[in-house]
Amino acid sequence: MFCAEMLSELETRTFPKSIHFIFFTFTLFVGLISLVVCGPQSIWWFVGGISRQAAENRLRPLECGAFLIRESESTPGEFSVSVSYGDHVQHFKVLKDRLGQFFIWDEVFSSINQLVDFYKINSIAKERTVFLKEPEGSLARPRHAHALFDFTSNHATHLRFLRGDVIDLLDCSDAQCWRGRCRGRVGVFPPEYVQPIYH
Repeated sequence: MFCAEMLSELETRTFPKSIHFIFFTFTLFVGLISLVVCGPQSIWWFVGGISRQAAENRLRPLECGAFLIRESESTPGEFSVSVSYGDHVQHFKVLKDRLGQFFIWDEVFSSINQLVDFYKINSIAKERTVFLKEPEGSLARPRHAHALFDFTSNHATHLRFLRGDVIDLLDCSDAQCWRGRCRGRVGVFPPEYVQPIYH
C-alpha cells in the first residue's frame, strides 16, 4: 500500500527528531524524504526507550536470533541491539565512528537499517552463529500506536488524530504509510507520527 499522495505532501515538511526518524537523521535529511533515500524498509524492530530488563523479558521466550533495537539506557542518543540467544538475551552497543558510521564489530554502516540487514546474513555473535531474524508474534506486529503529534490532513483517505490518541493499527506492512482506526474513522497516516505500542 504505497501512498504517493501522502509522500509528496510530507516531503516538504520538517519534523522534529522522533524515534522513527532517528535512524536516518545522523547522516541524511531529517524527514520523510530520508525514507525514500534509504529505501522503504520497515523499522518494526525499533522499540524506543525500553529498559534492558524489559527487552530481555520480551525476547527471552523467542527463538534464537529474535531481536530489537532500543535507545541505550547508559548513553542517551545511542542505541543497543538486544538479541535472543535461545537460552539468554545478549545486548550489543551500537557505536559510531568519527564519520558518523555505525558499527558493532569491524564492519561499518551508514545507517542502522544497513547494520540490521548485514547481521541478518552474517552472525552478530563472535562465539556462536546468531543471525538476526524477525520474531514471530506480537513483537514484530504491534496492534496499537500512541500518537506523538497531531495529524490533521484534510485528504479523504487520511486518518486524522491528535497527539496522545491511541490508534488501532490495521496494516503496517508499508514503511511509509500505515492504515489505522481512531475515533471511529479508518484511514492512512505516516508512521513517523506515532509510537507503536508493544504488549
